[in-house]
Amino acid sequence: MTDPKSSPTSLAVPTSRLVRVAGLSSMTAGIAGNVAVRALREIGRGARPDMRGLLMSPGNVTRIADQLSRMRGAAMKVGQLISMDAGEVLPPELADIMARLRDQAHFMPPKQLRDVLNRTWGTDWRKSFKTFNVRPIAAASIGQVHRATLKDGRDVAIKVQYPGIARSIDSDIANVAALVRMSGLLSKSFDLGPYIQEARSQLHEETDYEREGWHMRHFADLLQGDDAFEIPEFFPDWSTPEVLTMSFLEGRPIETVSDATREERNRVSEALVDLTLREVFEFGIMQSDPNFANYRYNPANGKISLLDFGAARALQPSAIDGYMHLLRAGLREGDEELRNAAIQLKLVEGDGPFDDRILGMIRSVFDAILSAKKFDFSDRTLSNHLNKEGMALARAGYIPPPMRMDILYLQRKIGGIFLLVTRLSASLPVKALLAKYVI
Repeated sequence: MTDPKSSPTSLAVPTSRLVRVAGLSSMTAGIAGNVAVRALREIGRGARPDMRGLLMSPGNVTRIADQLSRMRGAAMKVGQLISMDAGEVLPPELADIMARLRDQAHFMPPKQLRDVLNRTWGTDWRKSFKTFNVRPIAAASIGQVHRATLKDGRDVAIKVQYPGIARSIDSDIANVAALVRMSGLLSKSFDLGPYIQEARSQLHEETDYEREGWHMRHFADLLQGDDAFEIPEFFPDWSTPEVLTMSFLEGRPIETVSDATREERNRVSEALVDLTLREVFEFGIMQSDPNFANYRYNPANGKISLLDFGAARALQPSAIDGYMHLLRAGLREGDEELRNAAIQLKLVEGDGPFDDRILGMIRSVFDAILSAKKFDFSDRTLSNHLNKEGMALARAGYIPPPMRMDILYLQRKIGGIFLLVTRLSASLPVKALLAKYVI
């Protein structure tokens, strides 16, 4: 059952810069007030307040997640990016707050939706539609999606950008960054700046729906004739930088494949892993957001629908080359070559005190891949080992070295696909899949 307090509801998007700043300021003041009251209670009982624990109380966590989800746009998206891109280097309390934002978007009320479409298409746009469902079928940080039927018979999905979102990106990100720094949960040596700058750049790209439409058509061309996937058709005649219109594809959440037969789970999972490798080593362009919602499954034809190309980006040749060297070294069990590849990718420093332990973690991944013809993703032995080692490194004071953003996007995509295939409990010939591209 869904918690009614966190269920998405119709809620107008605040468009004024002053209103958005006031929303964050009100949230910050409320959190500070909660902390002060609880600290005084602790002092009154003769105890020393745990400021970190007071800041991350359930009430404050709820306040932060709720306010960011109400604002949507960059305020919400930057939380998602921090959670997914830097979750492994942020304290779990902060990552947990941001993770709550992934599926917590409210949607525009019908009047605000109508105003947006009137400005975009003109006031008589409804004459061109047989049907238009004002209740969205999906809502996220930047826009919401509606199903409709044009009078020419096209069954379409229409993504409508929230008003004022593009204009609010820079100020929203600056304010959320200040909130994160204010939390005191970040290590002083952790440089949040590159993450914030990249979030700003990515968000400006994602609010250009014509750019996303171009990437949609590009991926459709790249995967033409591939029976495993289907991609919506982009309709430029009903698209603008703020409204993206595409063909509607039937499908269920990709996670429902976990209830299918073992053969089907493995087939779908292998297609997803192979696509990721093709994006990196064949296409040189990658849809970098591995959110499960960007994949759908159609049981009628067994195809995987690929959605949301706003985060598609070209890969730097040096990143592709670096991963090629890393995988080749790992599969060949060349320790010195593996060290050099890890240094090239800045996964280790080269002479750092933690380098050997990190290289040991990387080696354990390849050992697991090489130990059997098929890797069983339902076996948590490897993931438990890596989690244990990661926690030990954190306790020892390890701070990850600055990582190039293109490498971070690659890590994000690979990690997301690993989680998805794990969710589907697949068993795959990972070594053979890798060998097609790197040996």
